[in-house]
Amino acid sequence: MEIGERVAEARAERGVTQAQLAASIGMDRTALAKIESGSRRLTAVELVAIARELRHRMEWFVDETPPALASYRRAQPEVSVQAIDTELDSLVRDAEFVTSRCPELVKGQPDPLPHPATAEEAEELAASARRLLGLEPEQPAHELSRLAATVGLLVFAVNLGDGADAGTVLLKRGGVALVNGHWRVGRRRLAAAHELGHYLVADQFSLDWRVAASEAQGIEARLDRFARALLLPREDLRERWAKWLGVPDQTWRDAAVRAASHYGVDMATLARRLVEACLVDKGRAEDVRRVHTKQADIVEKNLVVRDELTPVSLPRPYEQAVLKLYRNEAITADRALGLLRGNFDHASLPDLPPAPETEIWEVTS
Repeated sequence: MEIGERVAEARAERGVTQAQLAASIGMDRTALAKIESGSRRLTAVELVAIARELRHRMEWFVDETPPALASYRRAQPEVSVQAIDTELDSLVRDAEFVTSRCPELVKGQPDPLPHPATAEEAEELAASARRLLGLEPEQPAHELSRLAATVGLLVFAVNLGDGADAGTVLLKRGGVALVNGHWRVGRRRLAAAHELGHYLVADQFSLDWRVAASEAQGIEARLDRFARALLLPREDLRERWAKWLGVPDQTWRDAAVRAASHYGVDMATLARRLVEACLVDKGRAEDVRRVHTKQADIVEKNLVVRDELTPVSLPRPYEQAVLKLYRNEAITADRALGLLRGNFDHASLPDLPPAPETEIWEVTS
């Protein structure tokens, strides 16, 4: 029954009918319908054909769904499985496989921090996160994927189209966050920082749409505040904003362009943070929100162009662990390439030492 349900789920995800899938694998449609309903068993050969056609690894159909995702689906049966949900499912399976064989990939995770109940508690959570990440009190957080990995959160970025911003699943050790690489870099970084907040307060599962898009209250709004505080430390922003405005012939627009580049944020995030830091009123914040950084700004102001979490983006420690497994011949080249999500090809993998002659004779004799 469970395998049949997963076949139906994967088929719906690919957008094909029972008749189309049955025809592509040489099976009668009624037989496929019985498989999906759980009234007919399927052979290993049939499952291989279905998995290949629906572009899923076989274990996806037979292994248990990660507990956090399973709990989420049971709690919201009326919500259809989204692309980010399915991608998280796959990433969690991969991460758990790799960490089970390379436990040093995730050395553990910090004790859960309190859920922020107010805006100031969100600021305090950001200060605590800064200490955990090894950042100075007012140091901006760049290279979020690298920083998050130091506390056990593996941040991936995949292009999911015009959908959810991000999601996070807490594992037995560490966690996995997925950021929608479809969005621009500032929004990707904000989403990654927001997911780090979920991880630090130990939310079992989160799925976030349009991070920082509204003024709504609640834990999501406070984690938005946490994310902005992490990316734009309040006192540092105040000092730099005054400095940039104090440069001769520089306008508030010039200061905004410099700030967005320095902290690696989009203008909407910068505008909200400037209001929170009492540096502009809401009218000026709307002006900042409408600013577009031009190529001329980048050249004339010698700005740094940051492009973090460009899809497909994998945490470096995760990539290193996969390559270690391959070097140790614990996994095949095809398995390594699957775990590396298309970022490598066969020629990019490390060369393995030739097998000793005695080993060759043992195999061939």
